[in-house]
Amino acid sequence: MVKKHLKTLTVPTTWPIKRKEKKFIIRPLPGKKFSMAMPLSLIFIDMLKYCKTANEVKTILRDKEIFVDGKRKKDQKDLLGVMDVLSIPLSKENYRMLINKYGKMYLISISDEESKEKVCKIIGKKVLKKGKIQLNLFDGRNILVKEDKYNIGDSVLIKLPIQEIKESFKLEKGNYGYLTGGSHIGDNGSIESISKGRVTIKNKEGVFETPKEYVFVIGKTKPSIKMHD
Repeated sequence: MVKKHLKTLTVPTTWPIKRKEKKFIIRPLPGKKFSMAMPLSLIFIDMLKYCKTANEVKTILRDKEIFVDGKRKKDQKDLLGVMDVLSIPLSKENYRMLINKYGKMYLISISDEESKEKVCKIIGKKVLKKGKIQLNLFDGRNILVKEDKYNIGDSVLIKLPIQEIKESFKLEKGNYGYLTGGSHIGDNGSIESISKGRVTIKNKEGVFETPKEYVFVIGKTKPSIKMHD
């Protein structure tokens, strides 16, 4: 039997919550890596501070329209992950989830126009019947494409919620990377070189190296999405 709650001290360190104030917190629905996503209940209580209790969150989700990546959500256990878009039409608010240099997830306010698109990293792909290609993306979704022109490690900019690919960004020199893990988590900059599973990144603070698995390509010469308030 799956328990309904998690012990606060055991949740991922990426969650920006006060661990000593509560013994238990809500257990998220499966579907995304817990280290890269938080349940909506905690988003409204601990990050946005719009609610004080889980029951208040339930009421908001039931009575108001709350969207994640353009799809309405009604369950407080649903996850909001890194790069996901949270939209609250009633108050005309849109947010994107990111992760900072301290390894903590946070929300950045974005425009209504930007809330209609999202960058997704390709973490796997396979050939299906009739030659169609299935791309497996960072956030758990799959997209079917006709052309085999995308590689694992590349990213695609998609329209929300229809998942239409607008543009693609290759994991290659000159493109712009954002780091979702490692000692440089939350950092970003231009890709200088790629060799033997390591990527060299350059930004205004200097040059550093990181494992390729942590690099999330978010643009060509610059980010395709807003990264700072």
